Amino acid sequence: MAVANVRKDRFDALLASLPTRCGVYRMTDNEGNVLYVGKSRNLKARVSSYFRPTGLATKVMRLVARTQDIQVTVTNSETEALLLEQTFIKSHHPPFNVLLRDDKSYPFIRFTNHEFPKIELHRGSKNVGGELFGPYPSAAAVRKSISILQRLFQLRPCKDSYFKNRSRPCLQHQIKRCSAPCVGLIDQNKYKEDLRLAKLFLRGKSQSILSELKIHMEAASSDLDFELAAQLRDQIHNLRKVQEEQNVDTSTGNVDAFGIASNENSVCVHGMFIRDGRLLGHRTWYHKNELGSNNSALLAQFLGQYYFGGVDREIPRSVVTLVEVDDQETLESALTEKVGRRVEVTAQVRSTRARWQSMVQENAELSLASHLRTQENNLERMMDLQRSLNLEEFPNRLECFDISHSSGEEAMASCVVFGANGPLKSDYRRYRIQDVESGDDYASLSQAVERRYRRIQSGEGKLPDILIVDGGRGQINRVQATLSNLMVEGVRILGISKGPGRRPGLETIWDVDRGAINIEPTSSAMHLLQHIRDEAHRFAVEGHRARRQKSRRRSDLDDVPGIGAKRKRSLLTHFGSITAIRSASIDEMVKVPGISRKLASQIYGTLHSG
Repeated sequence: MAVANVRKDRFDALLASLPTRCGVYRMTDNEGNVLYVGKSRNLKARVSSYFRPTGLATKVMRLVARTQDIQVTVTNSETEALLLEQTFIKSHHPPFNVLLRDDKSYPFIRFTNHEFPKIELHRGSKNVGGELFGPYPSAAAVRKSISILQRLFQLRPCKDSYFKNRSRPCLQHQIKRCSAPCVGLIDQNKYKEDLRLAKLFLRGKSQSILSELKIHMEAASSDLDFELAAQLRDQIHNLRKVQEEQNVDTSTGNVDAFGIASNENSVCVHGMFIRDGRLLGHRTWYHKNELGSNNSALLAQFLGQYYFGGVDREIPRSVVTLVEVDDQETLESALTEKVGRRVEVTAQVRSTRARWQSMVQENAELSLASHLRTQENNLERMMDLQRSLNLEEFPNRLECFDISHSSGEEAMASCVVFGANGPLKSDYRRYRIQDVESGDDYASLSQAVERRYRRIQSGEGKLPDILIVDGGRGQINRVQATLSNLMVEGVRILGISKGPGRRPGLETIWDVDRGAINIEPTSSAMHLLQHIRDEAHRFAVEGHRARRQKSRRRSDLDDVPGIGAKRKRSLLTHFGSITAIRSASIDEMVKVPGISRKLASQIYGTLHSG
């Protein structure tokens, strides 16, 4: 508690001058970095509480010890303080706050404008044409819903370019997930009817759909059209199965339910999102409990960022939580003001909502337990690697490099990073290999390592304890030479080469100084090395494929000044191919909308140069 007293002596003048009004405070370190952002209805009382002589938690004392200045902003209301707090958190990412790393816009289901509309996942602007349904809590929830709609109503998921070039049904039709409008196996009116039912389903009108299908089935049976009756019977059966999977209750309701589980270091928040009594999906977030806060404070911080952190969220009529959150009335007022209607935030629920509350809390506890087991497993694997390599110190950071290319085309290097708790995905990097002879993996690896560690030497990041490459003696010797040229020392270099038949478990581990070293194939250390090698390979392949596809989409028209996507599309639509455009005369090109004679001359000259 002496730390708090010393700090209090320094801040006595500041504490005495603080107002008793509501507002936001920011605690900063000696470099001006924001450590923590908080709000209070009484700034003087709240900030002074950090300097009381007794009762401070160890983690709070650590925050106070690092604090060199405290800045305050007075607001006119607690709602304004809440909104300003989230603005500061988003801007400064203070390490002692609960940080919601979830800045993507939420996805929708979209039906395109087409005579046979496509169903697809859409994320981004809402002014894209077609009809949008959502938002959904995650892309996984959208994909699951699309899969269900395909199973029930056989709507097409393919791109328009694929659709118009089909001559026979694809696999989606064969597995009864598409009615094959591309080859005329369903007429436009019947497809529109299926589309109408799909939209009713997304609006939560499953019972209406069942009633319609039953009427159609009975009519088909009366007309002795037993094949159609059987199809409708199967559709009714599938719809009832989906209702059992999706409906959390037969009643209606628009609710976001949040459960929370925490220990001294970790926090898990689990969200369940219900619209019209139908479960849209789940979402789980993990955070660090930097100040050892209780669940009420943690959940209040999370909800503030979730609804006011800059991402466009759909706000329901009711937000159900496990515990009463701090400043509940302020949160309710802010949500109500944002949507222009009453929004309830409550932990006091009964009946159906009580079951939802229980369900989401159970999921939060199970998710946290699983998360902690994963962390413990990662720690055990790192400790086993330390023992296997006879390292004096625990390896806190591992990095692994891999190279991916197709016969030398568009070579891409990856670097993935593992810490004591597993993958550190924010530290992953990809490197596009340049000016290297096609297929020279040694030179590609050397270039990636050099670019990586030159940046680290300039202060961007930190050196790993162990550097791993996908390869054998030749690769690790080349990496060692590269690091020596950079005068990088203290990094252990390992190679992991594939065994006979490339079978897992038969790999050889190489060390620069010791050559091939023996690590038990079934040991935790070997599993860790295999994991990071496979992760580096996956990350490299993803980057290479994306780069290759982008390169193959490029055409000679991209080299013509003044030709954008719209004019390129017009030319290709008019002529059909680059070859046909190259064969066309200037007079023929001028006939294309948007192509002037000057631009046609430029196109002709570019396509016929060389």
